[in-house]
Amino acid sequence: MSQARAPVLVGVAQLIERDAEPAEALEPLVMLERVAREAAADAESGERLFRQLDTIALVAPIGWHTVNAPRLVAERLGAKPRQELTAAIGGETPIMLVNHVAHQIRRGDARIALVAGTNNLGTLRRARNEGVELEWTSGGEGAPTLVGGNRAGSSERETKYGLNMPIRVYPVFENALRARRGLDLATHRQCMGTLMSRFTDVAARNPNAWFPVARSAEELITPGPDNRMICFPYTKYLNAVIETDQAAGVLLMSCEAAESLGIPEQRRVYWWGGLQAEEDPWFPTERPDLARCPALKHAVDGALAESGGTLDEIDYIDFYSCFPVAVEMACEMLGLDEDDPRGFTVTGGLPYAGGPANNYTLHALAAMVEKLRSAPGSRGLVTGNGWYLTKHSAVVCSTEPNERASLHPEDIDQGVPPEIVDEAEGPATVESYTVIHDRDGAPERGIVVGRVEDDRRFVANMPDDPKLLEDFEAREGVGSAGRVASRDGLNLFSPD
Repeated sequence: MSQARAPVLVGVAQLIERDAEPAEALEPLVMLERVAREAAADAESGERLFRQLDTIALVAPIGWHTVNAPRLVAERLGAKPRQELTAAIGGETPIMLVNHVAHQIRRGDARIALVAGTNNLGTLRRARNEGVELEWTSGGEGAPTLVGGNRAGSSERETKYGLNMPIRVYPVFENALRARRGLDLATHRQCMGTLMSRFTDVAARNPNAWFPVARSAEELITPGPDNRMICFPYTKYLNAVIETDQAAGVLLMSCEAAESLGIPEQRRVYWWGGLQAEEDPWFPTERPDLARCPALKHAVDGALAESGGTLDEIDYIDFYSCFPVAVEMACEMLGLDEDDPRGFTVTGGLPYAGGPANNYTLHALAAMVEKLRSAPGSRGLVTGNGWYLTKHSAVVCSTEPNERASLHPEDIDQGVPPEIVDEAEGPATVESYTVIHDRDGAPERGIVVGRVEDDRRFVANMPDDPKLLEDFEAREGVGSAGRVASRDGLNLFSPD
């Protein structure tokens, strides 16, 4: 590869808006325009680069309905890009878009690109609650090109039993991984709290964090009026917060373009490598092992291989952190200790810095660029995760040009999927589970993934008995015995 076509991140920007009245809050288009202009200022290039912008790639915004959002942004910037790109739903998509454009730059198919995203679910919620009609810009001529696929995250089977929301699916992975590690419930809670408390420490120092508050492990894991149990074992403080108003943008270009625009070397962070990977099978309850995530490892290994480096050489890490298990699973699959001195976030993570719908990893990448600039010669890794540990992306960056040769990651071994029985009967064993709590913190619905005697897997609910559910989550449920029966098309598991 010619060094002239080496991709570099030259400008980054983040924007946060708190407590604005819905009618006065910045609309998505204004936030995107603002982060684009601030990223240009960060690059010290001036806005003249917009006249040469050939690519605009936008992370899919939830709740902002347009025909062609990249075209609307281009018009506000006075740009006429050849490519207008977007992506489907998924927390991995910002890094996927950055990687996609970086590979285009390396091939000579793109030269100067803006990748940006916004989340305005905080304003949308307040407007809905207050009956305010938002007059956001819509339209945009033409149609953007979709990068990546667009597939539902849950199967019909999973939806039938309530496994169709992140707050309900991730606890199933969490409980499976806890059992794999042989941790009792109390030790496991303390481990989660200790891990995520370190994230709050970073968020407290981040001016762009939605909740810049340091919290102790005990505060995070102890249920209370302000920290109710959502789905066992996660209290509110261990869940990503998506009702935020945040935007981020990055400017990515070739070294040749950076030279021609006079962008100082100290503003440049080199894109070294990136990869995307998907779990197969796609749907959570069809995967061979609920305590493993092979595609996550493959994405990180692939990004490192393309960079020609190793994980030991990485100085800063930001793992996707919607729930504790997302971080724990990354550590599990990559062989890292959870007390690794490098830490696992440069923002504070999705529960504290803010998990702005699809766009968190652009905030992580912007923060990583600033971190790397402050330590010349350093290297950083950012990962993304879409749906339910389903889709993964990873990127490696450094302040130094990459003179290393790209390698190839090892083939991924996804394992053998289990046979699933839709109408299960007889003795059964719990493979993993969660208990959903109502808004008052009381248990209201149990969800079990288990095995019948011939080792086929089933999904079931538990009886609607609050005392039974409370008792079930007070002890280790994984591996416990019971009976499953199918009635009116639904499996019901009753523990012994």
